[in-house]
Amino acid sequence: MGTEQILIIRLGAMGDVLHALPAVSSLRKNFPNTRILWAITPRWKELLESNPDVDGLVLFRRSNWREMVGSWRRLRPLEPQIAIDFQGLLKSALVGKASRPRSFFGWDAAHARERLASFFYSDRVCPHSRHVVDQNLELAAAAGAREFTRTFHLPPGRPEGSLPLGSFVLTHPFAGWTGKQWPLENYGELAKLLNRQGIALVANVPPHRAGDLAGLPGVLVHTSGLPGLIDATRRATAIVGLDSGPMHLAAALGKPGLALFGPTDPARNGPYGGSMVVLRSPGADTSYKRRGEIHPSMQSLSVSKVYSSLLFQLERAEPHA
Repeated sequence: MGTEQILIIRLGAMGDVLHALPAVSSLRKNFPNTRILWAITPRWKELLESNPDVDGLVLFRRSNWREMVGSWRRLRPLEPQIAIDFQGLLKSALVGKASRPRSFFGWDAAHARERLASFFYSDRVCPHSRHVVDQNLELAAAAGAREFTRTFHLPPGRPEGSLPLGSFVLTHPFAGWTGKQWPLENYGELAKLLNRQGIALVANVPPHRAGDLAGLPGVLVHTSGLPGLIDATRRATAIVGLDSGPMHLAAALGKPGLALFGPTDPARNGPYGGSMVVLRSPGADTSYKRRGEIHPSMQSLSVSKVYSSLLFQLERAEPHA
């Protein structure tokens, strides 16, 4: 296949970008001489730093009208033979359409996040897999991939702030919406239990959220940007994560630990690769409604259950812990 360029559209966010990496790696494997470009918002570009599967980034800026016009102007000359929209939003479909591809692949109306997006695709895919990573691989297959890899190429990150010299468990206590979070006070109780084992609990947060953790006993607050999060995740002994980008980062890096799930479906959005264990209340109902309070199923996950499950994971990661 004499494809000159493939344009990937996955503008964000962190977990979604990570979930597209194996599909893009598979495209590189099948089309080694093709130039692969990735349209992404600047906030997440560091996830693709030094990625051998990506030849160039098309930064889609839209904070003001001038930036928006500039973004559209950068797209129009591309004219890739193939564009693939892994996002399924009207916004992402318009980004792909603006590049004037010869073939444009995306989800059918039943599976696109916004049904109207499918109107812009020349080729529509109905996924049969449960997990998002595998669904993305199906989209790559529709675009011509025949050999697949489940590789996550990730940058090394850069140290930011201070981290414990010894064993530590890393957590990121915030998610995209409150319903997926675990009560903050539980992290203080978990830290006390871990400290008795000589293990620190480190909470990574962006600087503007550090004040939300004030008063949690025993929790070490680590503030950083994305490179610092990547570095801290690589250095952590284990992870306690939510259904959020930092947990998916840990899974992509093969870190052991726990993924605490409530209203979202771990079969679709859970940690990929088998290194992490999912904890979810047996009676949890699956709902993607973005409510402003913590979901009851997340409140019902006890500190003792999380701690005992985490000890087992720590023994796997570091037998002497």
